[in-house]
Amino acid sequence: MQRLGVPVLLFWLLWGHSCALGGKVNKHKPWIETSYHGVITENMDTVLLDPPLVALDKDAPVPYAGEICAFKIFGQDAPFEAVVLNRTSGEGVLRASGPVDCESQKEYTFIIQAYDCGAGATGADWKKSHKAVVHIQVDDVNEFSPVFRDSLYKASVTEGKIYDSILQVEAWDQDCSPQYSQICNYEIVTAGTPFAIDRNGNIRNTERLSYDKQQSYKILVSAFDCGQKKAKEDVVVHIEVKPVCKPGWQGWNKRMDYEPGTGSKQLFPKMHLETCGGPLSGVKAVVELQTSHIGKGCDRETYSEKSLQKLCGAASGSTDLLPAPSPATNWTASLLTDSARDSDLIFKFDGRQAANVPGHVVPQNLTDQFTIATWMKHGPSPGLRAEKETLLCNSDKTEMNRHHYSLYVHNCRLVFLLRRDFTQFDTFRPAEFHWKLEQICDKEWHYYVINVEFPAVTLFVDGVTYEPYLVTDDWPIHASKIDTQLTVGACWQGGEVATPRFTQFFHGSLSGLTIRPGLIETQKVISCLQACKEGLDINSLESLAKDIKFHFNPAQSVLVVEGEDVDSINTAMTKVSYINSRQFPTPGLRRLHITTAVQCFGEDTCLLIPDVKAVVMVLPPSEPKITITGSNQLVRPASDLRSPLGVAPFKELRITSTVMKGDSFGRFHRPGVMEVMHNLDYCDVLVIGEELNPEKESLELHHGALLGKHLDATNSTSGISIYGVDSMVHYEQALRQLRYRNWRPATLTERRFRLTCSELNGRYTSNEFNLEVSVLHHSQPVEHVNHMAVQPQYMRPVHHPLMIHTFNSHMSGAAPPAATVVIVVCIAALVVIVVIGIYRIHATHQEGFRDEEDEVKDSEVEWENSTLNITVNPMEDIRGPQALEETVQEEENEEEEDEEDVELVGGVTIAESDNSDEEDEEDEGRKEANGRKQRGKSVWDSSSVTY
Repeated sequence: MQRLGVPVLLFWLLWGHSCALGGKVNKHKPWIETSYHGVITENMDTVLLDPPLVALDKDAPVPYAGEICAFKIFGQDAPFEAVVLNRTSGEGVLRASGPVDCESQKEYTFIIQAYDCGAGATGADWKKSHKAVVHIQVDDVNEFSPVFRDSLYKASVTEGKIYDSILQVEAWDQDCSPQYSQICNYEIVTAGTPFAIDRNGNIRNTERLSYDKQQSYKILVSAFDCGQKKAKEDVVVHIEVKPVCKPGWQGWNKRMDYEPGTGSKQLFPKMHLETCGGPLSGVKAVVELQTSHIGKGCDRETYSEKSLQKLCGAASGSTDLLPAPSPATNWTASLLTDSARDSDLIFKFDGRQAANVPGHVVPQNLTDQFTIATWMKHGPSPGLRAEKETLLCNSDKTEMNRHHYSLYVHNCRLVFLLRRDFTQFDTFRPAEFHWKLEQICDKEWHYYVINVEFPAVTLFVDGVTYEPYLVTDDWPIHASKIDTQLTVGACWQGGEVATPRFTQFFHGSLSGLTIRPGLIETQKVISCLQACKEGLDINSLESLAKDIKFHFNPAQSVLVVEGEDVDSINTAMTKVSYINSRQFPTPGLRRLHITTAVQCFGEDTCLLIPDVKAVVMVLPPSEPKITITGSNQLVRPASDLRSPLGVAPFKELRITSTVMKGDSFGRFHRPGVMEVMHNLDYCDVLVIGEELNPEKESLELHHGALLGKHLDATNSTSGISIYGVDSMVHYEQALRQLRYRNWRPATLTERRFRLTCSELNGRYTSNEFNLEVSVLHHSQPVEHVNHMAVQPQYMRPVHHPLMIHTFNSHMSGAAPPAATVVIVVCIAALVVIVVIGIYRIHATHQEGFRDEEDEVKDSEVEWENSTLNITVNPMEDIRGPQALEETVQEEENEEEEDEEDVELVGGVTIAESDNSDEEDEEDEGRKEANGRKQRGKSVWDSSSVTY
């Protein structure tokens, strides 16, 4: 009893002590983290927590109270448990209490708490920690292989086509994670097949399939997930090859003939697109008319540059620097011309030719506003380092080598240089303007216009505006007395070299190079000057479907047609037409090129449509025969030639044009001549023989004759030229008002003129109409004249030359004796003296009375100025076997009156009296001195003769 009592006593003492201290030791709650993140791999039980599961208690190291006895989990169906590994350190572990499958659930979230051991071994008076959130993510394991959704795939293709996608196969994977559930690659297992597959499962053919070679293909396809696990079973793909139905445009002809003057003609009236039944979402067709080999890029009007400018309403005053070679414009005679072009004046420069423009042709003052225009065809410059190629250059003629203004090409850049005089500006000013354009070196014709409004310079190319990309400044040029030289095709270097020479030669073709000082060209005129007269067109726009979209390029050589429906596209293409508005177009081939793009649903292109290549044959037009008719001889009295209005040589002129036309009736072809109306572009009246003497004669055209017409004229001693694109009627009217004057007709024997007219700058020319103007002098003695049969000089002449007949058949007799002849001569001399006296008295009397001339519409019928043919028989009272009959021509008494200045074509202004009496007297004296063989002569004053 005593042996057992001591231990028991000690136990109870210790127990009592601990109980006495219990309320004081376990006074703190355990502590854990507020949240935990864990990862568990599916089909495993260990959870990796971050941070680790550890609970702390401030009551440590007191037994029980400072120890951790348990972790408890709170959450619905959380397949996890927490186990204490060390009660003293508070370490624990979280593990799965059951199977964890990622495919069933990928994440778990629950609450965990830590509990201490209480106050003693019984666990009484335990305390728990706060609640902590635990988030567990289940890691996937690549346990499943890809599986194809279909066990068999089928598709069909048409032979001869390349498909972007024939069909698409699709596989899937049951794994839960993106890494193992996604399909990252497909593979064609069957080797040696003309197919390929992309990562999305789209199968396409790598070459054009042939139905004759193989009608079907069977291929095996496998799939791989992103963990590179291959599908357990490959899938079978059957691809059937169908024979091609040859999609493309059908129902069109390779050649279409176009007859001039027929307007707009359909090119493809029965054309349709075969798509072989494939569903389409859109069609785009591009129709291109290729005319670069015609003229200057297309069929344009081939009138002269001056005529075109007049036709388009351009301001006058331009100077043609490349005119057709002629005696007056001989500086272009040494240049090479392209004669293959139909009446189109083109100059070719091969780097060795150039022309100096004469000084009297060059505009002396360009002012701050001027225009330079030209057609140019230019290719890439030869050589590695291209030199400057000058189109136009104005440089010092001698001593120095300064360029005042020039236009040149350098490395496919167009540069315009303009150096102003120091007297105009004394500071840095814009001097060089640079443009870099594809058109400069594309070997095609383009129309360039440079409008200068200093300091601004604008370039137009084919009517489109371009601003310079680079403008450099320079000092003005100091004034000097050195003459300048304007050169075309190169630049003149007259100074700083031993021998003056051309430099910077141009390689290319030029046409219509003009310069106009003082004005700039408008956009409307520029568009008119370069407009094409042929192009594509669409007939009956109102009949097109609403989904059809179309647009032309500015030259109407390219037409783009777009639509969603094939039938609408077919209807639109049947209405595509060719039109040539020229009355006499350039004959020959025009090529047509049609490209087509077909779009399928969800794809860029699905059908390959072959291009269409066809030609339009413009048939040669019926060549017009221009005929000028009228009286070839004009005989007028001297008074008419001296009158202020002169005479109208071409008063009865008529211009007609005929073409040969054929009328077809069944199998019979009957040609015929048909009169047509068309325009003319110039008529030249040339003086045959000696040139006009400005001191005594003139060929004049009043400016009023050109009003309301597209005509202009130039005048010189060699003749007069009327030019401008206008109707034959207007040319007739202008030519009929042409006046010839000669205020010294006594010296005139005859004056001959030659008239020719042209259409299309000499492409069609008229006959040479020759006209002779002569003076009606005094009549020769005749035996008998029927006064009633004498035709008045100012009646409208019939189409036969004026003839004076001498009748000597019905009054024959012996020659008069010598005495009779002496008497007759004496009487005639007496009569002449008396008439001269009366004439002087009458002239003196008329000086105080000036009667104004009544100008009538028909200037040839002027009764006041009529010439009287009077037969006088001075031997009427003398009996003899023969009566001498003498015709005396009386020249009218012309009144002296001041005339107002009359403005004539060519800038000539005249202001002179009609004709003086003294001139008449001198003419009569000269006639007497020349000893004309007239037996008797009587001059009468018309005012004193009574009828």
